[in-house]
Amino acid sequence: MPETSFLSTIHIDDYDYPLPTGRIAKFPLPHRDASKLLIHSDGQIAEDHFYNVARYLPADSLLVLNNTRVVRARLQFHKPTGAAIEIFCLEPVAEIEQAFAQQEQSVWKCLVGNARRWKDETLRLELPHKEGTFVLEAEKQGRDGDAFLVLLKWQPQALTFSKVLELAGQVPLPPYLNREAVNSDANTYQTVYAQHNGSVAAPTAGLHFTDAVFEQLIAKNIATSHLTLHVGAGTFKPVGQEGIARHQMHTEQLVISRQLIETLLSQNGKTIAVGTTSVRTLESLYWYGVQLIHNPDAPFYVSQYDPYQNLPEVPVSQSLTAIADAMDRRQSPLLPGATQLLIVPGYRFNIINGMITNFHQPRSTLLLLIAAWLGPKWKEVYEYALSHQFRFLSYGDSCLFL
Repeated sequence: MPETSFLSTIHIDDYDYPLPTGRIAKFPLPHRDASKLLIHSDGQIAEDHFYNVARYLPADSLLVLNNTRVVRARLQFHKPTGAAIEIFCLEPVAEIEQAFAQQEQSVWKCLVGNARRWKDETLRLELPHKEGTFVLEAEKQGRDGDAFLVLLKWQPQALTFSKVLELAGQVPLPPYLNREAVNSDANTYQTVYAQHNGSVAAPTAGLHFTDAVFEQLIAKNIATSHLTLHVGAGTFKPVGQEGIARHQMHTEQLVISRQLIETLLSQNGKTIAVGTTSVRTLESLYWYGVQLIHNPDAPFYVSQYDPYQNLPEVPVSQSLTAIADAMDRRQSPLLPGATQLLIVPGYRFNIINGMITNFHQPRSTLLLLIAAWLGPKWKEVYEYALSHQFRFLSYGDSCLFL
C-alpha cells in the first residue's frame, strides 16, 4: 500500500494565491526571448529578460529540454441539426508514434464537448483538399472514465493521422486562456525545437528559447540534451478539496534515449531541467533505475507514490547505470515508458540541480512541484512576481531556480 500519511499533511489551501485575471498572459510577446526572467539563487531574487538567461547559468551546465510537439487535437464537428460537437483527442489506443503514422483509421481516447447531443450517429466533417474532398468521420466505441473511445476514419485513406490533425484540427490552448485559437498560435504555442508529435499542451518553459539563446549557451559551454514527454490534458487538473493524498495524478507517455543516459552519467556540472515536464521525466528516471535494481525486467512505469515508499537510497549513478544496462540487454537505443510521478513538498530531488519554468496556477500539482524545490520561499517568489508586473501561466514570463 502507498504511504499516504505524509501526503495527508499537505494542505492544498496552503498553496493558493490570488491571481488576477489581468495577470494571465492571453497572448505571447512578439519576441519569444523578450519575456521577463525571475532568477532565484542562494535565497536571492533578481530579474532580467530571458535573452540573457545564459548569464545566470553556471558554465558546464547541462540543459535538458522536452522536444514533444503539440498536435492540433481539437476537432470540431456539426450535426445536421447544427449542434456543435467538439472531440478533443487525448491519447491513442495504439502506441503513440504508431498512431500518428496510421492510415485510414485510428482509435483515440477523447473528451467530447456537448456529448449529450451526440447519440450513436456517425459525425462527419468535410474540407477541401488537393485530391478533391477530405472527409473525416467519428464513431463512438465506448467509455473510458470521463472520456470516450472514438474511432476516427478518413478519406483519402493514404493520409496519416498526423496529417489528418494538421488538416482538420485546432491548437488546444489551455482553458484558462479563455479564448479561441488564432492562426499564430500554431507557431507560438510550439517550441522551436519541437520534434515528436503527441502533446495536447505545450511544455511552456521551452517557449522562450530562440536560436540566439542557444548560440549564447554554446558560447558559454552549456550543453543541451533532449527527452520526450507527451503532455496530457491532466496537467491542468486542479487539486480538489479532498487533498493531494487522494488526488489522482495523470499518466503521461515518455521516451528516453540511451544518449541522454550516457550524458547524465558523464555530467560533472549542474543538470538544469527546462520545464516541469523535464523535471518529472528526469526524476522518474531515477525511480525507474531503483526499480530495475530490484527487478531487472521491470517495465518503465513510475507511479505517483513511488518516491514515498521509504525505499533504501540508491546513488544516482547506480540508478542510471541500471537503466543503461537494461537498454543494452533489450538492444534498443530508445526507452519508451510512462510516468505518474507526483512531486510535492518533502520530495528529495535526485537528478536535477535547477530548473527553468513558468509561473503556475494556484492549487495545482505544478505549484506543489515548485514548492518542493523552493520550500516556503515559493510564496515570496510569487509575491515578488505579482508586485513586479510579471505575466503568468503558459504565455507568461519565466523563472530560473538554482
